[in-house]
Amino acid sequence: MRVLQLIDSLEAGGAERVAVNYANGLLNQIDGSYLCTTRAEGLLKHSLKKEVGYLYLKRTKTIDFKAIRTLRKFININGITIIHAHASSYFLATLIKVLNPKLKLIWHDHYGKSEFLHERSIGVLTQCSRFFNHVFSVNSKLENWAKINLKVKSVRYLPNYAVVNDSQLITNLRGEAGKRMVCLANLRPQKDHLNVLHAFKLVVAYYPDWTLHLIGKDFEDAYSKHISSFIIEAGLEQQVFLYGSCMDTTAILKRCDIGILSSRSEGLPLALLEYGLSDLAVVATDVGECNRVIKNEVTGLLVASQNYKCLSEALLVFIEDINLRAACSQGLNSHIKTCFSENTTIDTIVKTYSLL
Repeated sequence: MRVLQLIDSLEAGGAERVAVNYANGLLNQIDGSYLCTTRAEGLLKHSLKKEVGYLYLKRTKTIDFKAIRTLRKFININGITIIHAHASSYFLATLIKVLNPKLKLIWHDHYGKSEFLHERSIGVLTQCSRFFNHVFSVNSKLENWAKINLKVKSVRYLPNYAVVNDSQLITNLRGEAGKRMVCLANLRPQKDHLNVLHAFKLVVAYYPDWTLHLIGKDFEDAYSKHISSFIIEAGLEQQVFLYGSCMDTTAILKRCDIGILSSRSEGLPLALLEYGLSDLAVVATDVGECNRVIKNEVTGLLVASQNYKCLSEALLVFIEDINLRAACSQGLNSHIKTCFSENTTIDTIVKTYSLL
């Protein structure tokens, strides 16, 4: 069994991390594990184990004949039998399957706006789904949506898992140890960093020695500029720090104390799992599958989305109640290791592959 993980980039996003995790995790479980990034490389390339077969297509357009020929040749030379296409890479994967019908095609749906599925464009996806042998969905809403809207019989919810590494701290991390909050999320409106900033502004009125650290890709767009402007206008330049994408994310998280997720919509966010494995206490908005991970006052604190007052109150609870913070941190770490383990997920994937 030889399997190719197909992804459009290796920037530090959720779907991209999953593709890399699978390529690495399958190495000792199947005959050959491969990964192809179609449009761009990125920080996550450094996380890919050297034993994984690797291809960068440098694809520049939707139907790129050179990229199609290159990928088809790579698949034939390496004897690849299964394509596991993540997120938007399903279109290229479908073209390859049309050219080689014997290939098995799995699509992995990472759609992050599961609260707004009625807005999803599905015309091309529906047609392509006729060629899918199986669909993995990152949450139960997406699983149900796929069963209703796609032309594929085999659909399954598959929870994400996170991997932490032993990377050394190379980022110049600001703030006082023991008083750091972190938000690990690329700068997209869906992640609602402004809600975090509004909440943090209320927090520092009581605890000015705490700092907030924003880790995630900066797309240098209007949303990013709005975040930077708010920090300046609120006078938070010495308490809120933007780092962009970082190679040493695990090392950063291990030096923080409270993890924040303030999204308006989510699937099952890897950030929550990474927070837990890094022993953080977590405050998250109750969207997507977050409540599968965060149980109130057991594994963290859940708050309503788009409500910075509720978010600030939860952050204050963790600052003021060190015992609760420690208990939730330990509870989350244990919950993730039990219910969102790499071994369980990889076993499920291999069994699914074998049944195709």
